[in-house]
Amino acid sequence: MEKLVKKQKAYFKTDVTKSYEFRLEQLNKLKQMIVKNQSKIEKALNSDLNKSSFEAYTTEVGFVILSINEAIKKLSKWMKTKRARSGIVMMGSGSFIQPEPRGTILIIGPFNYPFQLVIEPLIGAIAAGNTAILKPSEFTPATSELLEKLISETFDEEYIKVVLGQSEITSELVKQKLDYIFFTGSTRVGQIIYEQAAKNLTPVTLELGGKSPTIIDETADLVLAARRIAFGKFSNAGQTCIAPDYIYVHESVKVPFIKELKTAIDSFYNDKSTFGRIVNERHFKRLEALIDKDKVVHGGKSVERELYIQPTILEGVEWKDKVMQEEIFGPILPILTYKNLDNVISELKEHEKPLALYIFTKNKANKDKVFKSLSFGGGAVNDTIMHVANSHLPFGGVGASGIGSYHGKTSFDTFSHFKSYVVKNTLFDFKLLYPPYSKKTEDTLKKFIK
Repeated sequence: MEKLVKKQKAYFKTDVTKSYEFRLEQLNKLKQMIVKNQSKIEKALNSDLNKSSFEAYTTEVGFVILSINEAIKKLSKWMKTKRARSGIVMMGSGSFIQPEPRGTILIIGPFNYPFQLVIEPLIGAIAAGNTAILKPSEFTPATSELLEKLISETFDEEYIKVVLGQSEITSELVKQKLDYIFFTGSTRVGQIIYEQAAKNLTPVTLELGGKSPTIIDETADLVLAARRIAFGKFSNAGQTCIAPDYIYVHESVKVPFIKELKTAIDSFYNDKSTFGRIVNERHFKRLEALIDKDKVVHGGKSVERELYIQPTILEGVEWKDKVMQEEIFGPILPILTYKNLDNVISELKEHEKPLALYIFTKNKANKDKVFKSLSFGGGAVNDTIMHVANSHLPFGGVGASGIGSYHGKTSFDTFSHFKSYVVKNTLFDFKLLYPPYSKKTEDTLKKFIK
């Protein structure tokens, strides 16, 4: 790992990666690699997580192609040195902000979107002019091995290199003197990454997770809410960091909402063969243990040999229940009820800030109250998860749900250092700036500032 980092740092110091022409060429190579191997990528995702070709394309392959297209189109604009105001005390000067690459980047990917969540940050790293080391998840071997093969065939290892292996390899990588670490995964592992990065003063982006709530008030369109929640929750078998983790539904609409939610689940996911699979046996057993059979009102069945858990609704859930003690990250949806929205807000304030929050309502006052009162990474009104698809919105967490953000221009910014400088005029010089300072000079300066 040390040799690899040194090799990439040496390559970065040649300044080859910094030109617009080089960055543009690499983005085009990355796109061609993906387009050419689309079917292989989809097959690998199906092998690891049973993703259908449609889901694999829309949430992973097509997602990153759109991102590359945007980066190619806007790269020259993103790279421009921008002029800043100088102010009267800098009269006769020009002030500038110049984006420059950070250097050698480590990108550590998760298992739930094993292609998209490695390539998406890589797009920003390339656009910003960096070299990159990619560590995909060991839990999705088909996708990780394909990534290693495609990247090695497309790029030189001193520029972009995929490293395979177990968690020990990741631990060794984060010990190196890198210029930036980008991690997507659990809060627990994120804490370890952050602690290790601090030893080298390496800046980080941590894309984590948490228990993302959904609120359904008494004015909500229940049919629409049920369909959009079922889609957001059970896509990828619930293994989505911004999926609705649990629902607070107003007691007056609980019964009809649950009825509509059951209808939506049966309509969307009646074909077991196309439903996503839990990534491995350990996570399967963890999820199975969260299902309280006495509170199941829909689903609840599982097949261990297939790593299949049926979309499951739990009703009558309380915060003391096991399912409410950790992020679920699977196809289990607990439902809590409420009478007063203020009480829900007070309860949510007592827990860690989530990565996402959703509210279904036709009441603007309720929406405003929730959005002004609660802190969360991002979210939506009358929808779930789709804010992630807008590249013009920064995506990231707050507090325990993450540090930093990315997507679109924000990815370029994340992997850039914005260097500021001043160009001074040489035609005249303010001698008042130089010592020795008289009382008159001091008084004049104070009067001017006031």
